[in-house]
Amino acid sequence: MGAKITAVTFDLWDTIIDDESDEPKRTQQGLRSKLDERHHLVLEALNQHEPISSSDLAIGYSVVNAAFVKCWKGNSITWTAKERLSVLLSGLGRSLPEVELDALAHAQERLELDVPPNPIDGAKEAVAELASRYKLCVISDTIITSGTGLREWLEMHDMKQFFSGFAFSDEVGNSKPNRAMFDSAASQLGTEFSQMVHIGDRDHNDIKGPQALGMKGVLFTAKRDMDKDTTSADAICHRHADLPTIIDALA
Repeated sequence: MGAKITAVTFDLWDTIIDDESDEPKRTQQGLRSKLDERHHLVLEALNQHEPISSSDLAIGYSVVNAAFVKCWKGNSITWTAKERLSVLLSGLGRSLPEVELDALAHAQERLELDVPPNPIDGAKEAVAELASRYKLCVISDTIITSGTGLREWLEMHDMKQFFSGFAFSDEVGNSKPNRAMFDSAASQLGTEFSQMVHIGDRDHNDIKGPQALGMKGVLFTAKRDMDKDTTSADAICHRHADLPTIIDALA
């Protein structure tokens, strides 16, 4: 018989947060898309010192974003918004005073907080019910919004209170499926891998990663289901309403 399950960990993007659900809100409010707004913020900052064309900036951003993905997928490291901007500026042969670079990074990090994406239907109810029986922790990669910002998003939607720990890639120093992310969660919860279940939408990061450490994995498919036919998950969950029953069955 396996170890008793005492802890549940959650991915955020497309597991609790409905990724890109903020874009229609931005359109309705007459705002630029997040991509266009990031570019606009950089153009505005650089043009205060020396002109740069939007086409040159777009090329620079394309290269930096490709390098980011290579680093993220190949080395399990996610650059912070400031680090990504620093690489961009270096490639363009440009620089900004530190205080302006900090302000620019902060403005980019705030985009998903000033116009926040929605929680996936039923997420809060499922998290609240599971918190009554298990210790909970977030294990999430950070792409633009920082771990601090994602805590704010959870608090904004009245969910932060249910989590006893947070492992964010910008704070841990590695991203999933690197063991450091799961080590951080286990340490914060005071539990062993064999007592943990992780829930997420990507088979490589959220299922294969934790399973290699002795955890169980639940593939969540409400928003992203492309891995459902090839996953090694211990269970597949299609909607949050079913999640407590699935976790209880695994436990």
